[in-house]
Amino acid sequence: MPSLPALPSPTAAILTEVVDQRTADLVALRRELHAHPEVSWAEEQTTERLVAAVTSLGWRTQRLARSGFVADLGDAGPLVALRTDIDALPVQEVSDVPFASTVPGVAHACGHDVHMTAVVGAAAALTEVHRAGLLPGRVRLVFQPAEEVMPGGALEVLSEGHLDEVERIFALHCDPVVEVGRVALRSGALTSAADKIEIRLEGTGGHTSRPHLTGDLTFALAKLVTELPAVLSRRLDPRAGVSVVWGVVRSGSAVNVIPRDGLLAGTIRILDRETWHSCEDMVRELVPQIVRPYGVTAHLDYQRGVAPVVNDPAAHAALAATAAALLGPGHADQAVQSLGGEDFGWYTDTVPGAMFRLGTRTPGGRVYDLHQGDLVVDEAAIGVGARMLAGAALTSLTSLTSLAAPGGATGV
Repeated sequence: MPSLPALPSPTAAILTEVVDQRTADLVALRRELHAHPEVSWAEEQTTERLVAAVTSLGWRTQRLARSGFVADLGDAGPLVALRTDIDALPVQEVSDVPFASTVPGVAHACGHDVHMTAVVGAAAALTEVHRAGLLPGRVRLVFQPAEEVMPGGALEVLSEGHLDEVERIFALHCDPVVEVGRVALRSGALTSAADKIEIRLEGTGGHTSRPHLTGDLTFALAKLVTELPAVLSRRLDPRAGVSVVWGVVRSGSAVNVIPRDGLLAGTIRILDRETWHSCEDMVRELVPQIVRPYGVTAHLDYQRGVAPVVNDPAAHAALAATAAALLGPGHADQAVQSLGGEDFGWYTDTVPGAMFRLGTRTPGGRVYDLHQGDLVVDEAAIGVGARMLAGAALTSLTSLTSLAAPGGATGV
């Protein structure tokens, strides 16, 4: 792991003091956001509320084309970014918290309300660091829409050029398994790539008594269900952890009729970035080969969803150093790699970065699951996330400034 300069004591003290002083305000903001969730690409009120929050802290804001925005602090030096997702899920909240969602069928069931609030808390702390003349560069906040849909709002942020100058980027994600006050870190791949495939089969149709006179479409569909995952497991590196799971298998409406059409749809998840880049071409090669003997035609729609989140070693080191300095020794666990998709992977596929998992479980309390309407988080996690994000930004800026200086260290 690369060695990094320690976070200076005056700076660490400012981060802790500011976040502690603003705890009540941050909790109130989180509850406001939680009560008024908005789904992907419709985060208009959410954007307005967050713009007001960071503008009041002195950050310069710029709206994205649809929803969301970026905000900047500092005038010169290396640029580090902190990203939060801002959308909610089309899920009905069933918790009994007094600030539950007021929007039927929509809820912050993935913790994005906590993510947003932690970034605002980090912004407040970094503002004070800047005022004290201790900010060694520039910081950009990315309030990104549409994380919950494929291929994700990250692509819009990239296409608009908001990461062109960024040298390192950080994010967090709620983890209801990890206790509050702790974080989980990992160097290398943290999540998997996630793609969506849809295969439509067409044939002539016929009577089940005469399958030899027509294309047996349902049989061909069944062969795809089993053969595509099997062949991929032999053609792709098994260490890549390729997982093909079908969510839709549909054909026919009568027991004695061979149908004319059918549908197969599901996801392909891949742990390895290089294998992910080669998977689509292989699927396009295999699908027609599998169905050809059965006299039917396959039409494949392959949608690349999200890249795997691959944590850069230097960015991971910044998180580890921050956790040791601000949370204390022994408060960082080893994160396990997940097959879940997260469009932060588009960023780490472009610039060095890292995501950490933020513990949200009350010690001894219930373990909740993400994307469920009963999700409850321990709000003490907000301050932990804010300190971690601000500390990682400052640690990285100090390191990048040192490397850019004449005679700066260049070794590992």
